[in-house]
Amino acid sequence: MAVTPVVAGGGTAHAASKCTASKGPYQKEVEKFLGRPVDGKQSSADCNAIRAFQTKKGIYPNAGYAGPVTWGVMKIMNAQKAAGRTPNKAGKCPTNKGRIACVDLTRQLSWIQDGKTLKFGPVPVRTGRNGYETRTGLKKIYWRHINHYSTIYHVAMPYSQFFDGGEAFHSIAGSVWSPPGSHGCVNMRSADAKKYWSMLKTGDDVYVYGRKPGT
Repeated sequence: MAVTPVVAGGGTAHAASKCTASKGPYQKEVEKFLGRPVDGKQSSADCNAIRAFQTKKGIYPNAGYAGPVTWGVMKIMNAQKAAGRTPNKAGKCPTNKGRIACVDLTRQLSWIQDGKTLKFGPVPVRTGRNGYETRTGLKKIYWRHINHYSTIYHVAMPYSQFFDGGEAFHSIAGSVWSPPGSHGCVNMRSADAKKYWSMLKTGDDVYVYGRKPGT
């Protein structure tokens, strides 16, 4: 069976040779996000703070440059934070299906609800990158394998729950915020994937909607 692994870039970013002295096009936005003085100028302290964020979130190159990739990750994180405990406030995920796992590609969020009641989440996820977009629509979990391993891509996919061909919920070792994304799977942090495993079963509904930024 063809399955979906973590793509290159899903782990910790490689160390850059040096911290950049150049300000980026999103300097002020990045400074504000990181709680730095917002002056639109690159300082050594700014660069170190940006670089630390990039390294933690798996953004490469991690040279401390406030560019579109770094700001894109920060925008997604802001949207995730804004979702709070009402991720389905707009009613885009069906509330007439009973227990269902919702995946919002736009905000890179997933949660489990039962009717209108939030049961778990929302949690950050990492979906398909450009050219490998996670397919949208209503699906069902059809196969689960707790210790799945992709023999095609040679990568572990713990807590795999397949819902559309080779697309599955599963945990990854790296950051769920690292660009550019998966080959279609819904990548999760280990604790979140484990919770999904305990709460979902074969036959449960999955609804995927929206569009991942950059696809």
